[in-house]
Amino acid sequence: MSNPFNRAAYLLAAHVPRQLPPDDGFEVAFAGRSNAGKSSALNALCRQNALARVSKTPGRTQQLVYFELPPHERRFLVDLPGYGYAKVPRELQAHWQAFIADYFAHRQALRGLVVVMDIRHPLKDYDRQMIQFAVRNGTPAHALLTKADKLGRGAAGNTLQAVRRELQAQHGEQVSVQTFSSESKAGVDELRAVVARWMEIGAPAPGAD
Repeated sequence: MSNPFNRAAYLLAAHVPRQLPPDDGFEVAFAGRSNAGKSSALNALCRQNALARVSKTPGRTQQLVYFELPPHERRFLVDLPGYGYAKVPRELQAHWQAFIADYFAHRQALRGLVVVMDIRHPLKDYDRQMIQFAVRNGTPAHALLTKADKLGRGAAGNTLQAVRRELQAQHGEQVSVQTFSSESKAGVDELRAVVARWMEIGAPAPGAD
């Protein structure tokens, strides 16, 4: 099967709940602290270079950004704002936090959450908060430990096991974990399979375009 995400395209950006599309589809959200590699992970997932903005200025995502996945109807990837960045005004951080909390509590279309975190600095307060948002509302979550190429294989494997043990102890099987590198594309097939399963569009074959 070809990569079901390679035709992903920008649809809209929502700053308030009324701007969201109708709540009748399949959505998988991506969250991550500034500089965790969220935009790069989305681009690698969809095998596009500039689907999600990759900026040297952290905190650029200031809305819920929707990408549609033709030809699959009512399937969306959602890029959540990484509101942990210190230079973002507190009022805007508070707005995002309330908006996202409401999104997780009431969005019926949300089928899964990918929490992107730098493997060298996993499970910060923001990461735990986003996972808790998902778990509290019965939404499966997937911890994506990015920049795995920055560590040796042994160190990356040790971090993976430590994060997996902690999350399983807290949340059982509701939260899965993997290592990932947008540079080497290691783990991209596993990520595609997780997101495709949540969206019920069938998993792509390994290495699919």
